[in-house]
Amino acid sequence: MKVAIIGATGFVGSNILNEIVNRNHEVTAIVRNPKTSEKVNWVKADVFNTDELANVLKGNDVVISAYNPGWTNPNIYDDFLAGSKAIQEAVKKSGVKRYITIGGAGSLFVAPNLQAVDTPDFPKEYHAGATAARDYLNILKEEKELDWAFFSPAFEMHQGITTGRTGNYRLGLDTPVFDENNRSILSGEDLAVVIADEVETPKHHQVRFTAAY
Repeated sequence: MKVAIIGATGFVGSNILNEIVNRNHEVTAIVRNPKTSEKVNWVKADVFNTDELANVLKGNDVVISAYNPGWTNPNIYDDFLAGSKAIQEAVKKSGVKRYITIGGAGSLFVAPNLQAVDTPDFPKEYHAGATAARDYLNILKEEKELDWAFFSPAFEMHQGITTGRTGNYRLGLDTPVFDENNRSILSGEDLAVVIADEVETPKHHQVRFTAAY
């Protein structure tokens, strides 16, 4: 398959890139600062330039967006929303129908009508970004033309998780997946397995989904 990955040098994006490449798919990595590799077609593109991005995306079977303007970005809310909407528009212009985007865990429901981002214990440093991802999901739910899927990671999904790639996970939709210790946890490598499996065997169409051990 031909797979385009936006934000392929970030923590999430680089894990997805490695997994997709290791499965021998043809990959175009769209980033601000391209690298060089025999196995990857690195392309520099501005996600806010929808025409430029659409031209890069043309001909792919699926677009994966791991776009994130940076958790320390003081304007993360506005930048995340604007960038995500621009990417969505570019995918539509490109003619690619399958679009998988990585959002946050904050929009997962921890109780009826209560999302994690709205709870008192939600980390303040992630609130703006998580709210932006939640608001973008609500925008994406109105998208009827694309065959989209929005992935919310486990609550604990960061570089400090050392389980590596196990290939094991359990899927969910709008509520977190918890293990026997009541933890929602997944490594970056196994997040990539989830996304690569979704690329190869699509199960989620115009819905949000999640995964954890």
